[in-house]
Amino acid sequence: MRLLNRLHQYQRLWLPSSGEPQQVTVGELAERCFCSERHIRTLLRQAQESGWLSWKASSGRGKRGLLQFYKAPETLRNEMMEQALSKGQQQNALELAQLAPVELKALLSPFLGGQWQNDTPTLRIPYYRPLEPLRPGFMPGRAEQHLAGEIFSGLTRFDAQSTCPIGDLAHHWEVSPDGLRWHFYIRSTLFWHNGDPIKTSQLQQRLLMLLQLPAMRTLFASISEISVTHSQCLTITLHRADYWLPFRLASYCSVLAHPDDPAIGSGPFRLKLFTQELVRLENHQRYHLTHPLLQAVEFWITPQLFEQDLGTSCRHPVQITIGDPDELTRLRQVSNSISLGFCYLTLRQSPQLNKAQAQRLVSLIHRSGLLETLPLDEDLIAPSNEVLPGWTIPQWPENGDTPLPERLTLLYHLPVELHAMAERLRQRLAELGCELTIIFHDAKNWDGCQQFAKADLMMGDRLIGEAPVYALEQWLRCDALWPNLLTGAQYAHLQATLDAVQVLPDERSRSEALRNVFNTLMDDAIMTPLFNYNYRISAPPGVNGLRLNARGWFDFASAWLPASTP
Repeated sequence: MRLLNRLHQYQRLWLPSSGEPQQVTVGELAERCFCSERHIRTLLRQAQESGWLSWKASSGRGKRGLLQFYKAPETLRNEMMEQALSKGQQQNALELAQLAPVELKALLSPFLGGQWQNDTPTLRIPYYRPLEPLRPGFMPGRAEQHLAGEIFSGLTRFDAQSTCPIGDLAHHWEVSPDGLRWHFYIRSTLFWHNGDPIKTSQLQQRLLMLLQLPAMRTLFASISEISVTHSQCLTITLHRADYWLPFRLASYCSVLAHPDDPAIGSGPFRLKLFTQELVRLENHQRYHLTHPLLQAVEFWITPQLFEQDLGTSCRHPVQITIGDPDELTRLRQVSNSISLGFCYLTLRQSPQLNKAQAQRLVSLIHRSGLLETLPLDEDLIAPSNEVLPGWTIPQWPENGDTPLPERLTLLYHLPVELHAMAERLRQRLAELGCELTIIFHDAKNWDGCQQFAKADLMMGDRLIGEAPVYALEQWLRCDALWPNLLTGAQYAHLQATLDAVQVLPDERSRSEALRNVFNTLMDDAIMTPLFNYNYRISAPPGVNGLRLNARGWFDFASAWLPASTP
């Protein structure tokens, strides 16, 4: 804040003449800067020593001196930001960036993207919202989920090359023939971000702490005991076989923080700074897997850059631009994909809405062009025709003879694209004589929602990570949507089915069984996917190693910058 105050004082001196020389008294300058004459003399001396201006006082009280300026305020602001960044004072740099959006964009452009700062390769990413504090267990945001995997490690992890988990803190694991006893063999050279060696008992302690969270108890409902059976072996005993266990342990919600400090992890990057304006990660020098090629990654929280009237190409969170979006000739799309996750509609069948009516609603959405004409940015979404590749939605013949209810109520939560979907659905149903009441749950998931009982229809989105089939099992098992959508008997049957699926040792058999569950939900018009997102990353030529992952982000540890050469 001190730098920003100095800049503001300098601007007050500069503005009356727009930088032209001034004949002025000390008293006038003090009045202009809202300070005493003694303090203004100090400010003038400091500014002169810094080479910003020159001040030639005249002898005698009240005499006019000569004030000459050597730097424009914007030049000075840029220099201050450069100096702050070179000293590792990112917070000071962002404080200096308090400008209107267009000016801010021009100011920040040279600093965003890949930079070598004091021989340190740093990647700076502009981001559209403050990040929520990372906490154990489930988190709703894609960015927070991704950061959890960069800062923390789990017993197992997912790899981009496979949908099956591989070793992380545990280098191997074994399971007993009955599937009830799992031995995870812990690496011998593991370190927390604070430099302390990792003890197997600490991993046990943190896992037990995770199981105290209600949602995590649901996820790991089959666990009966977690014990340290050797200094390098953690044993998990189940009361029901669960061959999803390595998948559950590899999920972002199961990563393991230090039991005494939830901000300390053991992942490739450690959390250096976490504020509303800036999040800085620095690489973990004693990371147990492939060492990151970047020294630091920074999120600059600059929502002003994402305002619609700027025309920026990075204004949507699923389309990340690293660097200056205006330099379109240099920026290139380095990776793109269709998200496996999707926005969805669920339908509660009751005397108010029967199966035939629900099927007509689903057909109306998918066959009327409604999804293709939503007023959204071009190429942002892709209408869904399957839950996962090969899990196609059913096609029913048009049935205009089935009357729709006179009134229905829709409940939905974020993302913002569902605002447009809700309004377009309301308009279409009104044309068919059905009045749609809309209730918005202002959150990214259903946690804390008290409006379920009022709703016939529910819309939300389902993020899908690296193991898509398992991610859908986790959704059915843990999301608050399902017990509030289904009848008691339906929900009990669903959970019993999931329990029966998890005991199948063969992954292909589990996948096929889960596909049958979703086929039933779609055939009965209880659930249908609406649209997927087009994920994309753009970056200037100097930023390399960027490949989209399942959450629309990229592995920070594989990104790299070519060294600066003379």
